[in-house]
Amino acid sequence: MRTFVLLMCLAVGCLAQAPHPCRSPPLLTGALSVANEKVNAYAKYDYDALGERIRFKEMGSYENKTFGLDALLLFREGVMYTINHKNRTCKKERLNKEDFHPMEIPADAALLGQVILGSSSGPGQGLLVNTWYGERATPTGGKDKWLSTFTEFGCIPVSTTYYTDKTGWVLTTFFNIVVGIDDPQQFFPPKFCQGAKLDATADAANLYSIFKNIN
Repeated sequence: MRTFVLLMCLAVGCLAQAPHPCRSPPLLTGALSVANEKVNAYAKYDYDALGERIRFKEMGSYENKTFGLDALLLFREGVMYTINHKNRTCKKERLNKEDFHPMEIPADAALLGQVILGSSSGPGQGLLVNTWYGERATPTGGKDKWLSTFTEFGCIPVSTTYYTDKTGWVLTTFFNIVVGIDDPQQFFPPKFCQGAKLDATADAANLYSIFKNIN
């Protein structure tokens, strides 16, 4: 009986600990939706923080124009491919290596609160999450702002709202996440991309750029 009470006290003590910043698993596969005044999109993605690679297969609308796209972002190589399977063509652009940010809550983030999504009335009816706020300095001297919700257990992203002067507020919601990568080949461009030429003089692309590369 004493052992049982001790275990219960330890469990309650763990649950009572204050939330702390965390980093998501380095390999994730899942889906997400993106929305702001210009963009409404749904995407399946593969995320590799170890190799700093992301693959998006997306459909939606940008400035009231529908689109479908396939984008491969290779931050370590500094290259982004926008892939058109129908025409078997690729657009190859520069990508700033410093723009890769792992899915995480930075150490300097401010905790806004911890809540249960759903219900706490019964097992499996709710999800314990933490919401954080932070700012990031930009090269021009401004500040980007973000608001993120991650699960308390596993550090899995639920939603992120990000603000920049260029994009305004952008809401990203994550779902159907699986830890791991089903198909590592997703991080390699198709063979017909081998002849794509890189324009070294053009401005570097970023995550927002992919919505302008409409197929």
